[in-house]
Amino acid sequence: MRALNVAAPWGLDAIKIVELPDPKPGPGEVLVRMKAASLNYRDWLMVNGMYGRSSATTTDVITPFSDGCGVVEAIGEGVTRFKPGDRVATLFFQGWISGPPTVEKAVTSLGFPIPGAGAELQTFSQEGLSKVPDFLTDQEVATLPCAALTAWRALFEDASLQPGDTVVLQGTGGVSIFGLQFAHAAGYRTLITSSSDEKLERAKALGADHVVNYKATPAWSKPVKAATGGKGADFIMEVGGGGTIQESMKAIRIGGHISIIGVVAGAGEPFNPAGLIGNAAKLQGVFVGSRDMFEAMCRAIELHQIRPVVDKVFAWTDAKAAFSAMAAGEHFGKIVLEF
Repeated sequence: MRALNVAAPWGLDAIKIVELPDPKPGPGEVLVRMKAASLNYRDWLMVNGMYGRSSATTTDVITPFSDGCGVVEAIGEGVTRFKPGDRVATLFFQGWISGPPTVEKAVTSLGFPIPGAGAELQTFSQEGLSKVPDFLTDQEVATLPCAALTAWRALFEDASLQPGDTVVLQGTGGVSIFGLQFAHAAGYRTLITSSSDEKLERAKALGADHVVNYKATPAWSKPVKAATGGKGADFIMEVGGGGTIQESMKAIRIGGHISIIGVVAGAGEPFNPAGLIGNAAKLQGVFVGSRDMFEAMCRAIELHQIRPVVDKVFAWTDAKAAFSAMAAGEHFGKIVLEF
């Protein structure tokens, strides 16, 4: 079978397609023939050698991607959760089944240190897979493990929101678009930002109540305040980091909740906690979620028939082009690789 491997000196040119022996499932393991995988910003950082709780060394070889959909081809001794022919999604954290996060659970992420979904065949612990809604395509399923679950956890596990509350989504990448779809289904009022009027029109079609072009209106906290009668947003999904966190602090209401999802705009200027104290807001980091959360999310997706937005599809052997499209910010929603 073939697989994607990445090693030092890292970078897109370090992504190689290699021939490897077909893996066999051991006790408690499931052999999955992969059908699709999706890209996350984390994957971009990883192939460029910039991501990991424990930094990759010059001797590490990474099989990338946490997010995949496949079909069970064989099971090892003692497997009870699956049978051959079952369609499954990989779970970002192979060892976070339920309960709060811990260090032990956090070091079980796919892609690194555990070999990921970027292979034609891959073995996983039976605990690190879940069945998925039948109505979704393989490509759509592949978008769920990281981006969708991160948005789900931020909105429904960590925040305390009520229908009619105002939710701000930054940008139109995978997490923010899932956040828009989930928030709309839950009856929240939604405001989304982008530098592209075309993408904002697409967001309106998904249910966005308000849109702001942050390139035309850099101080986007002002239209947020205007849309909420001067109160501010109840919740903000903060994905930018540098250049956006200060606006988020101005846009959040007293006692509101800001979920830190990513830092795609970079680290930026030093954070001043005075604003956080002044409006008694909560600032919380979010990194994906547990299997229990994933399965609750899938039940809601099935109930509301929410279809993930797959914007671009590449052959898995063309991963370099897919990463280049991600780096250029060309996508709305998710970029998917097809096996």
